[in-house]
Amino acid sequence: MSGAVAPSSVLVIGSGVAGAATAFALARRGVAVTVADAGLTGRATDAGAGIIQPWSSVAGGDFSELYCASADYYPELIERLAEAGIDDIGFRRTGALIVNRDEAVVDAAEARVAERAPQARTIGEVRRIDAAAARELFPPLGDGFHALHIAGGARVDGRALRAGLLAGAEAHGAQRIDGTVFVGADGVPRIEERELRTDALVVAAGAWTNRVLDRLGARVPVEPQRGQITHLRLDGVDTRDWPSVHPVAPHYLVAFDDSRVVVGATRETGSGFDARVTAAGQQQVLADALSVAPGLADATVIETRVGLRPLPEGELPSVGELEGHPGVYVNAGFGAAGLTMGPLVGDLLAEQIVGAGIA
Repeated sequence: MSGAVAPSSVLVIGSGVAGAATAFALARRGVAVTVADAGLTGRATDAGAGIIQPWSSVAGGDFSELYCASADYYPELIERLAEAGIDDIGFRRTGALIVNRDEAVVDAAEARVAERAPQARTIGEVRRIDAAAARELFPPLGDGFHALHIAGGARVDGRALRAGLLAGAEAHGAQRIDGTVFVGADGVPRIEERELRTDALVVAAGAWTNRVLDRLGARVPVEPQRGQITHLRLDGVDTRDWPSVHPVAPHYLVAFDDSRVVVGATRETGSGFDARVTAAGQQQVLADALSVAPGLADATVIETRVGLRPLPEGELPSVGELEGHPGVYVNAGFGAAGLTMGPLVGDLLAEQIVGAGIA
């Protein structure tokens, strides 16, 4: 494998949102792309909530800048996918509600949003609303909440996004193979000991990234973190335009089409690669949801999904060429922000790989 500045072929290991976005961005730039995936249980993309609302985040600095820029990239992504014949990734701009019973908490969130709003192209109108107005927008919501409404909040279906990105890549000539790929000590990727010839390599294997790199003797600061997220159905209720709900806490509620409301999620650091639904996790998710939206008490539990998030040791993901290994790139470590950040970061990494001047 060569570390050429403008490779003619790239192997992408992993087809979650990070890998799929990188593959699409490379393929539309004319690179011959092959996407390899082991099909492991617990892919974070399949279990993500899909909330696109970075502006109230308590995280600051470089993370916040990337987070907000990633939300603003979605209209461009949708346009590029449409050019490839992909017209549905489960994206809808339904707004977002920041809620808390402590008015000072909502005041602080409003201040963060106001600071970021001038640079945010897709944030839309931001306004304080009373508890009654909040319940009109999200009827299961409990009483007594102070609320901030952000019109530009959106949501995306992680599985539909992944499928759309992969289909878009294939429309530009990308190929897909199934199987577990490891990178040897010589830097050559192999699947069942068969060498895969490529000019450059992107390891975007999420929580499993270090397993792929193990034989190379390399490591990135990423570990698995289990997240359990439950899907509820309110039979006969039209939920498609309900906003996502953010109680200024690790948990949230987000509505989709087909009378579905998604609630979650646990953040179980130290879980390893254990992708089980647990009794304690299920209890936590439902208790958190009902504390905010008691009107969901009679909803039907459809399923609980488990994703193993690639949790970074710091705030920022590991993206770029692997030090000491020319031609080997990584794209992993988005934690709970993958469905927001993945598409933009995949595009930026593709620019770097083809030598378009991105450092």
